[in-house]
Amino acid sequence: MKIFKQIFDFYINSSIHVALSVYALVKMTQYMFHVSDDEAMVCFAFFGTIVGYNFVKYDALARIKKLQMRNELKAIAFLSFVSLIAVGICFFQLQKYTQIVAVVFLGLTLLYTLPFFPNRKNARNWAGVKIYIVALSWVGVTLVLPILNSGIEITSDFYLKCVQRFILVFVLVLIFEIIDLQYDDPHLKTVPQQIGVKRTKYLGYVLLLIFCALEVFNVNGNDNLSNHFFSLSLQSIIAVIIAIFIFFANEKRPKYYTSFWVESIPIVLWISLILLSK
Repeated sequence: MKIFKQIFDFYINSSIHVALSVYALVKMTQYMFHVSDDEAMVCFAFFGTIVGYNFVKYDALARIKKLQMRNELKAIAFLSFVSLIAVGICFFQLQKYTQIVAVVFLGLTLLYTLPFFPNRKNARNWAGVKIYIVALSWVGVTLVLPILNSGIEITSDFYLKCVQRFILVFVLVLIFEIIDLQYDDPHLKTVPQQIGVKRTKYLGYVLLLIFCALEVFNVNGNDNLSNHFFSLSLQSIIAVIIAIFIFFANEKRPKYYTSFWVESIPIVLWISLILLSK
């Protein structure tokens, strides 16, 4: 059993699981907008997430020399290096405009991690900013970049999907902030720190209602009424699942509550979409 736990912890700690969540959302974007398979974009998002998340998680600790290179961390460093090579290969297969926008989101990740200004903390420690940067980054990687790279026409449906995706990620991060409340620095001013856990949950419920309501207006020109109803039903089911996770979220939940189960929601959404659409 110990070996299985070590493998599972490596799977979580190396950011493979969150990368699969990003992968799932990119595939969903391609499905919703009828984009033909674009493996370069999908792989760019997957491997880029591994590199980005591991950089964010371990860079600060490495710079202050509080990170001991255990075997697991050496394996994570090797995986990140291989992923970085894969990201570079995929990057040069993207459209030129997509590459430019991808660099912008890379800058956002660096801003989140590194202190660019003298005597200033990185954006991760700016009061109340973290949740917005994370949500914007996910929208960019899982929706904006795939659509730009596909070259399809940008319509009002695209902007509505961007708002929906932002709300989805924002609400998921709210669950993380509730779980991490006892560990977060008070100066971070996370949503639960500012308005309390109870009001944060209410905010999550309201945002999920808006998330579902927006689906009524998400009418892709290539969709018929039955497809639109199917999409609305699926989004509503996912909203209910997320609402259940919000309801049971508290500071005493184990780390796997968010790092595995909550981050599995996009994967479950994608798998459900594939199975139910057949």
